[in-house]
Amino acid sequence: MSIPLEDYAFLSDLHTGPLVSRRGSIDWLCLPRFDSPAFFSAILGDADDGRWLLQVVDGEVSDRRYIPNTFVLETTWTTGTGIAKVTDFLPAGDGHANLIRRVECLEGTVTVEHDLRIRFDYARATPWVREVTHHGAPALLALAGPDALLFNGPLLQWRDKPADGAICGARAPQLGGRFEMSAGDRHDWELTWFPSYKDAPKPVDPDEAYEQAVRFWTDWTEQFIATDSEHHELVGRSLLVLRGLTHVDTGGIVAAPTASLPENFGGSRNWDYRYVWLRDAALTIEVSIAHGMSQKATLWRDWLLRSVAGDVNDVRIMYGLGGERDLRESELEHLSGYEGSRPVRVGNGAAGQYQADVVGEVMLALGALRDAGEPENDYSWALQRGLLDYCEDNFDRKDHGIWEMRGDTHYFTHGRVMMWAAFDQGIRAVEEHGLTGPVERWRELRDRLRAEIDEHGYDEEIGSFTQTYGNKEVDASLLQLPHTGFIAYDDPRMLGTVARIERDLSDEEGLLHRYRTEAHLDGLEGEEYPFLICNFWLVEQYAESGRLDDAERFMAQLVGYANDLGLLAEEYDPKSRRLAGNFPQAFSHLGLVRAADALAAARKRR
Repeated sequence: MSIPLEDYAFLSDLHTGPLVSRRGSIDWLCLPRFDSPAFFSAILGDADDGRWLLQVVDGEVSDRRYIPNTFVLETTWTTGTGIAKVTDFLPAGDGHANLIRRVECLEGTVTVEHDLRIRFDYARATPWVREVTHHGAPALLALAGPDALLFNGPLLQWRDKPADGAICGARAPQLGGRFEMSAGDRHDWELTWFPSYKDAPKPVDPDEAYEQAVRFWTDWTEQFIATDSEHHELVGRSLLVLRGLTHVDTGGIVAAPTASLPENFGGSRNWDYRYVWLRDAALTIEVSIAHGMSQKATLWRDWLLRSVAGDVNDVRIMYGLGGERDLRESELEHLSGYEGSRPVRVGNGAAGQYQADVVGEVMLALGALRDAGEPENDYSWALQRGLLDYCEDNFDRKDHGIWEMRGDTHYFTHGRVMMWAAFDQGIRAVEEHGLTGPVERWRELRDRLRAEIDEHGYDEEIGSFTQTYGNKEVDASLLQLPHTGFIAYDDPRMLGTVARIERDLSDEEGLLHRYRTEAHLDGLEGEEYPFLICNFWLVEQYAESGRLDDAERFMAQLVGYANDLGLLAEEYDPKSRRLAGNFPQAFSHLGLVRAADALAAARKRR
């Protein structure tokens, strides 16, 4: 069985996001960016696909935690002879792509063991590994193609070392070592990425790097406004995760730091989430603004301006971290997949889809930024006008929906409402903020959409809005309709929709699926587990429509799915009691924040 996702910790330096297991194995690491090829891919295969295991021999993990308000991870090991603490972190804010692992013996004596298996390019490239002298100390250098890794610290030894002068041709160059430590001893190891055609950077000072990492994150957390609720610690951690998924240089926000973790164990719904979805990023920006970080949100607006640039008539639903448009999807046939879930995919073929809801979510986020007092400039408002032109040009076009279905296109009710919201935000910008635009034309299109949705998106017979025009299926995305201002949370039509969603999409534990996969609209094989953001949307709906007791009960159930570090994946499997899908997932964490905010507001009203 693969290591459960809830056993992993997430680290971040706003460049990349490795995963560290409870027992000290770094099984996923992409350098220098979130979307770069992985050097450690064991999470999608096995140890020979690349990992860095650091553990205490014959020890058990007695405690694991982040230093409060940071991504500096401390793991305490206890053995029959002593206690040791392992600290894992990425020096944040210094521009280097490096990882530091520190071991301190706190009591008695312990033995620390390493198992380092270096593989490049998702375990497709075997590096040349050799010992070198770097700044007067022995080090290990691994390189292949454009990439190099430098390993500093007490030197590891070859296992099955090649003959002198030979280039290692093993499937996975494997190094290890055991280090005896007594109380007060400390060792630091550093793994640094750099371009193979440049000189290796100078090693960092571990103490300075540690202080810098702690200070970087704690300074940032002082800026946001905490939620006045019993879930304030999880809200704080969720906001940290959303920040941790942001690239410091570009302002792009990835949906998750991982690729191809399955939506159903053993299934084929395995996607690469290391890109910037306009929808996911826009919703993240909304919660950031709600917690007092509107100035940080302008970085994403700048990213949007650069990414869309002059191609406003060909808006993509997602881009690379730097605004790249070519995200072609491919399969890594040599990797066995998490829990045997294949194919293992990198890149994302949905990037070329048309999804009608995306512009609405972007306009809602930029409207919230405007309402928060961040001024528009000529370029940013011109872009928004261009986005509304794009909506008009595609007014009658069917789409693939919010869930990126790979079957036929349809008129999805959620997408049509989001298009309504896009024009509504344009009108508000003119009427409330003094900006200029063809407001009468936008009003005409908005009104046409409302009439169309009322006629085709709502079914009187079942008393509910529907997933698409002309069918009687429901979709959890319909829970987002009140968020746009299209309908009130307590409108009878909305309450009827909620009742239908509860009936058709809930499992035996009350968890919502996105939609009924057996309806065969998505063009995909297999099933999927309940999506956590949909369930947080239901908490929000309950809170806003007066069902506060139901909201509090359901929220308590959902937050119980977070791991011991407060992290959530995309889905949850109630049968195996395991998190599933890419991890940690921005969608799930922003859903948690919004649900907690809605609960806090509802309690104040009551």
